[in-house]
Amino acid sequence: MSLTSRVADGLQIVTVDAERIDAAGAIQFKEEMRSETASSAARVVLDLSAVDFIDSSGLGAIVAAMKQLGDDRRLDLAGLSPAVDKVFRLTRMDTVFNLYPSLHDALAAERG
Repeated sequence: MSLTSRVADGLQIVTVDAERIDAAGAIQFKEEMRSETASSAARVVLDLSAVDFIDSSGLGAIVAAMKQLGDDRRLDLAGLSPAVDKVFRLTRMDTVFNLYPSLHDALAAERG
C-alpha cells in the first residue's frame, strides 16, 4: 500500500496510490494512515481516485482511520470510482463520511 500526503490551507490530503484496498493490504493501510495523519490538521481528505476495488476489510480500515483521528478531526473521502462509491452506499457508510466525486469538489466544499 502506498500513500502520499500533503498539507495545504489547514487541511491534509492523503492520496492512495493503489488500485485496491482489500484484506491483503488493510493492516498496512491502517498503519500508513496512522503515520501520515499524525499532524494536527482538523480535516483530512482521503483521495481514492486511483482505487477501483474495496472489500469489507478495506472499508473497515478506512473506518479505523477515521476513529484514529478522534472526535475533533474529520475524514472526508474524494474521487470514489463507481464501484467504490457503491460499496460505501450499500453499507450506508455514506451517512458516516462526506463523499465527494473528486478532490476538487472536496476542496471546494471547504471553501464554501
